[in-house]
Amino acid sequence: MVRGGLSGARGRTTMSATGRDDLDEEAELSDAWMAAGPRRERARATDPGGPDLGTDAAPHAREARPLVAASWRRSVRARVSPDGSARVELDEDELSAYREAHPLSAAMPVIRELMGAYATDGEHLLAVCDAAGRMLWVEGHPGTLRKARGMNFVAGARWSEAAAGTNAPGTALAVDRPVQVVAAEHFRHPVRAWTCAAAPVHDPHSGRVLGAVDITGGERLAHPHSLGFVQAVARAAESHLALLGPAPDPERIRLSALGRDEAVLSVGGRRLRLSRRHSEILVVLAHRPEGVGGDELLTLLYEDESVTPVTLRAELSRLRALLGPDALRSRPYRLASPVDADFATVDRRLASGAVAAAAGDYAGPLLPASTAPGVVRLRRRLADRLRAALVDRGDPGLLADWAYSAWGEDDVVVWRALCAAVPAPQLPPVRARLDSLEAELSAGATGLQRTVHHTRA
Repeated sequence: MVRGGLSGARGRTTMSATGRDDLDEEAELSDAWMAAGPRRERARATDPGGPDLGTDAAPHAREARPLVAASWRRSVRARVSPDGSARVELDEDELSAYREAHPLSAAMPVIRELMGAYATDGEHLLAVCDAAGRMLWVEGHPGTLRKARGMNFVAGARWSEAAAGTNAPGTALAVDRPVQVVAAEHFRHPVRAWTCAAAPVHDPHSGRVLGAVDITGGERLAHPHSLGFVQAVARAAESHLALLGPAPDPERIRLSALGRDEAVLSVGGRRLRLSRRHSEILVVLAHRPEGVGGDELLTLLYEDESVTPVTLRAELSRLRALLGPDALRSRPYRLASPVDADFATVDRRLASGAVAAAAGDYAGPLLPASTAPGVVRLRRRLADRLRAALVDRGDPGLLADWAYSAWGEDDVVVWRALCAAVPAPQLPPVRARLDSLEAELSAGATGLQRTVHHTRA
């Protein structure tokens, strides 16, 4: 992990989890950022009153700087080429069928009503992508559409952060929050003439990210109001989907724990964000509806064997107070009502052979920051099962969704499978990424061998 800012101290060398030198990665990032300098200077020269895109940027750009810096670091780690272009993954027939079945298709009338005229009149584009960063709709001013084709900002192209570097829709999905990216803040050179603002759109019932809505155009969008506008559109889309969907059963407990360090619980018409320990307890109890004895629950939740049953009982008492006195039962500990858990849904889909549906519902590793032994086992088991199913299926689209995700960007097995499955025109960037990963693995193994040899000597 890179430490410090975009250009850090040079006297420190640490080794990353992938075996690369953080110093090398930091140098790459600094070089890429400095390469944007002449563009920032030209922007100031041609528009002295416009936003300053350097370190002394306009207020809204200055506030976003830590977010942009973190995004550039992720882009460097993902080996995104600053001079590359987005990859078109869905042809017209595939795109049409996929769009029609996608949940966001139901929200498009509202999105067009709110953004359509604004985009056309302002010579901007409205865009909507799925949770993997694939553009489903790109619409707006005809002249701007023609210019956008030059950088493959088109329907069917993948604009996730891991595939296309820092950009508003891709980064909004990566951090699950509204994002504005102004001109030279984009990681790739071809995109730096553009400004964009995007906000994620969530399933109103489960909280799962469905995709993002984006406004893209020229320098006139470099204003805080653009970010507020697109965020309001995303909330309107979610409200519209809530009206269309069936009302959730108030007696049913819904637990969302995939891709989250803290689970979200929907119960009795309430949505509760749980603490990490309460998240772990509910995941274990949802997985074991028959109940778990106190001693076993203690071993499933705590690595430290010195933790006493009193500590566990205190946590359970606080959880009971949060959920209500009748929601949690004891002897054995169990939930009084059935639970719809997102990780259990993925597991069921895999068991039935519905691999695409399972991959679509998989929002990320189960409570990724948890070290509770029971959660760690469940997390590994589910990820390994889905990963194996994707490799076995060999579908390039499904494999790409995993490979370009935050949890799959270093997965050599999946990248090898993607390399074997992807059509020839799309092979070069996939092969380059695989070669890079395998070189890192080789370097890491060599370093380990040297360490062992030195220790034995």
